[in-house]
Amino acid sequence: MAAHPKPIPLVAPGHTRPVTHLSFSPLQDDGTYVLISSCKDGNPMLREWTGDWIGTFLGHKGAVWCSKLSPDTSRAASGSADFTAKIWDTYSGEALHSFPHNHIVRSVAISPNTSHLLTGGQEKKVRMFDLRRPDAEPDVFAEPGAAFAHEGTVKSVVWVGEHTGVSAGEDGIVKWWDLRTRSLTTSITFPGPISSMELSPQTNRLVVTSGKTVSFIPALPNGNQTHSLTLPYAPSSASIHPILQDRFVTGSTSDEWVRIHSLDGTERDVLKGHHGPVHCVEFSPDGEMFASGSEDGTIRLWQTTPGKGYGLWQGQQTNGHS
Repeated sequence: MAAHPKPIPLVAPGHTRPVTHLSFSPLQDDGTYVLISSCKDGNPMLREWTGDWIGTFLGHKGAVWCSKLSPDTSRAASGSADFTAKIWDTYSGEALHSFPHNHIVRSVAISPNTSHLLTGGQEKKVRMFDLRRPDAEPDVFAEPGAAFAHEGTVKSVVWVGEHTGVSAGEDGIVKWWDLRTRSLTTSITFPGPISSMELSPQTNRLVVTSGKTVSFIPALPNGNQTHSLTLPYAPSSASIHPILQDRFVTGSTSDEWVRIHSLDGTERDVLKGHHGPVHCVEFSPDGEMFASGSEDGTIRLWQTTPGKGYGLWQGQQTNGHS
């Protein structure tokens, strides 16, 4: 019986410290997309869908914990340990505006029409900035100590649709906010701190990791459709296949491996290649590959179907031999 092709990752070097966050753009009209990476070296990087380096955003003076792209990829946002969030022009690499905070910014999200920016971090606040009036005071959602406030660091913020923001905290709570009225609409509480939350726009789900649990939650809550699994280890990050929706990938800070699971939790594969804990994983918008970022300072790109001619894997002989 023929051996299944062995996944051979493409290694995307360039960062000099641990990679903290990865985020793909949506598919563009020409079928391509780009990837932005965050790193403790303070220099977010932009890459082609093939993994080729496009450019580096220079200007932060501390670790960058999160960076994301606008839907049309013309803008990028980043949140840093230098107490700022920045908006960048992805074509020129220029920082268009820097938004001061009073503590480390752990997460950012750009609105679908690129008009606003959400931020969250160690102040335990969620802020919304108007990118059309960048010098205006931001809207603040629930000051610490107020009703509905997070009681721990805000680890992730995402934008859902036109008027909904979602925040996840080390207090174990995911909160949905009506951004027009700045009010809390609903929340879900997990038994332990939340380590990651990402929006899967194609499946319209939030993927949340907390302790040894991975949960797939409707982006806009509509009843008891949350699907949760308990794994034998604590995932640091998880991402669901955007098209097939039959598998998800995880990283973990307890080892150096990337794992693929079926939606019932069954382990399909363990991918070895990193030389340090895996902090972040993310599927590409077409589902053809996924990226992983590690303590070792590298990004690795893995094919969903090893051996398939795709991107820089085209022409490679992946016949099962290492």
